[in-house]
Amino acid sequence: MDIEEKVNPRKKFKYLKDQVSAATLQAVKAMGFKIMTDIQAEVLPEALDGADVVATAKTGSGKTLAFLIPAVETVIKCMEKQVQGVHIVVATPGRLFDHMRTKEFDYRNVCCLVLDEADKIFQYGFEEDLKQIINRLPSKIGTNIDKPCYLALPSQKGTDALIKSAMKEKVHNINTDEDNLMATVEGLKQGYAVCETEYRLWWLHKLLKKTRNFKVMVFFSSCKSVEFHHEFFSKYCEAAVLCIHGKMSQTDRTDVITNFYNAEKVALFCTDLAARGLDIPAVDWIVQFDPPSDANEYIHRVGRTARGMGAEGNAVILLRPDEVEFVSYLKESKIYLDKYESWDKFANLQPKLDAAMSDPQFHELAVEAFQGYMRAFEVKKLKHIFNLITMDVDAVARSFGLKERPDVDVRKLKLLEI
Repeated sequence: MDIEEKVNPRKKFKYLKDQVSAATLQAVKAMGFKIMTDIQAEVLPEALDGADVVATAKTGSGKTLAFLIPAVETVIKCMEKQVQGVHIVVATPGRLFDHMRTKEFDYRNVCCLVLDEADKIFQYGFEEDLKQIINRLPSKIGTNIDKPCYLALPSQKGTDALIKSAMKEKVHNINTDEDNLMATVEGLKQGYAVCETEYRLWWLHKLLKKTRNFKVMVFFSSCKSVEFHHEFFSKYCEAAVLCIHGKMSQTDRTDVITNFYNAEKVALFCTDLAARGLDIPAVDWIVQFDPPSDANEYIHRVGRTARGMGAEGNAVILLRPDEVEFVSYLKESKIYLDKYESWDKFANLQPKLDAAMSDPQFHELAVEAFQGYMRAFEVKKLKHIFNLITMDVDAVARSFGLKERPDVDVRKLKLLEI
C-alpha cells in the first residue's frame, strides 16, 4: 500500500475539485503533487472559500502552494469576468508603495493581498510601507469577485496586529507548529562538525568529494566569500560548483538557478539573501560553511531540503571549536543536532592554493573574502558565541589561503564585542 492510499481523502488535491479549476489541478499534478501537506490542507479550503487567513508553518512545509493556488484562482475568476489590466503584481512593500502613489497605478479592483514571509517584511523595516499600502487599499476590497481574501504566511508576534487590521472580522488563524516538538521538518537529518579554523577550506574540499554525486547547497556569510570559494573549487579543483549572490545581475542569477534546478549532482555556493525563497526539488545536502546569525536563519537555510510530504534531506553546520555553544542555543529553539565526525586527515591542498595565490587577482579576491568574513561578525547577534575576542584571526586568514593577515582593524571590531 503506497502513501496515497493511506492518506485521509481530504488531504488529496483532487478533494478540492469543486473549489479549484481543472487547469490548476492539472498543473499541480504535473508538478508531482498528489497529497496536500498539513498547512495546505488547513489553508486551501478556507482561502478558496474567501476567508482571510493568518498562517504559520515550518520552512519547507508547502506554504508557497498554500497561497499561490488561491491567488491563481482569483486571477482565473478575473479573466472570466474580463477584468482588464495586470492580474498579478509581485513586489517588495517599498516598491509597491512607490507605484501606488502614481496616478496611473489603478488598484481599485484589488481582490487578494498575499504577505509571504510576513515576519521578514517587518524584520527588514517595511512596517511603515505596509501600513500605507493597507490604508490605501479599497475599504471593501475585491469588488470585482465574490470572495476576496488576505493571506499572511507566516505570522509571528508583532505582525499580527497590523495584518489583522486589514482583514475582515472573521480571521482564520492556522498554526501547524503549535504541538510539534521540533522546529524543522521530520525528514531532515541534521548535525554539526567541528574543525580548526585554518583547516576550514580543507574540510569543505573533503565534504564536496564525499557529496559529489548529490545536489548540495553551501551557505557563506558574504558575496566575496562565495566568489572566492567558487573560483578556487571550480578552477583549481575542477569541482562541479555553481554560485549565486546578491551582487550578480538578475539574468545571471536566473541562469544559475535554472542550471541548479536541472542538475542531478552539483554544488551551489550561495548567500542567504540570494537563496531566500528558492524552491528547488531534490536538494540532498545543506552545508552551512559559515554559521547563521540565529535560529531563524538556520531554519530557513535547512528548509531548502526535505521539502514537501515524505521528502528527506541532510544538513550539516561547520563550527570552530569556540562556536560549539551554538548547538546548545539551537536546542533551546527545538532544533536538535547530532555530532558528526570531526575529520583530522585531509588531502594536501597546498599546491593548489599556491598555484591560485600566484594569480594577483585571485590573491586580491582572497583578501576581500577574508575581510568580508570578518565584517560578518560585526552584525552577529549572539556575541557570546560568535566572539571576535577569542577568534584566532591569523588562522582565519590562513583558511583563505593567505600566509599573512591582511589589513583589517581587528581592534575596532573587537571593541564592538564589549
